[in-house]
Amino acid sequence: MAIDTGATTSTHDHITLTLDMERLVQERVDELVQERLKSLVTESVATAMKKDPAKNKVAIIASKGTLDMAYPPLILASAAAAMGEDVEIFFTFYGLNIVKKGGAKHLKVAPIANPAMPVPMPNIVGMLPGMTPMATWMMKSQYFAKHNVASLEDLLQECVDLGVKLIACQMTMDVFGMKADDLIDGVEVGGAATFINFANEAHTTLFI
Repeated sequence: MAIDTGATTSTHDHITLTLDMERLVQERVDELVQERLKSLVTESVATAMKKDPAKNKVAIIASKGTLDMAYPPLILASAAAAMGEDVEIFFTFYGLNIVKKGGAKHLKVAPIANPAMPVPMPNIVGMLPGMTPMATWMMKSQYFAKHNVASLEDLLQECVDLGVKLIACQMTMDVFGMKADDLIDGVEVGGAATFINFANEAHTTLFI
């Protein structure tokens, strides 16, 4: 019996062509799927970044009312704002003295139980009358002025100019008998919930 080799070859070629076409179609489908997936991921990331409430937000709590502890929240806030961050400072308890009218100018640094001071002194010496004003004078004149450190008043104004939101704690103001008129210009009055709403969306929260 004779075998038609021509027909066999034609059938084989047809099968091979069909398989090649299926492979090419599958490869193209895979490419399109990968491209679409990559596009979806890119879009999702971009959308998430736009909706991310923690993007570029810094929340700072200022709770201390001494000269040395008033600088950190203001320096950090002004630096963050200068970098394009959305910044809020919540002044509570003794931190209210920083935003009280004339308060920043009269903040002092206590030498008692403060061994980190540049010129440490025994507590017994720090307890003597006049030592707190002396330590404050030394800090301002011998260290801050010598190294051209901005005053607290200038830092506060810089924060305001940079758009930092300054919030005075309503509860603390009530406890201390303070009114809104007692605060420097540019300070808002709000409760803890006001700050927490902002802090919940912040990617950096500092307690000072």
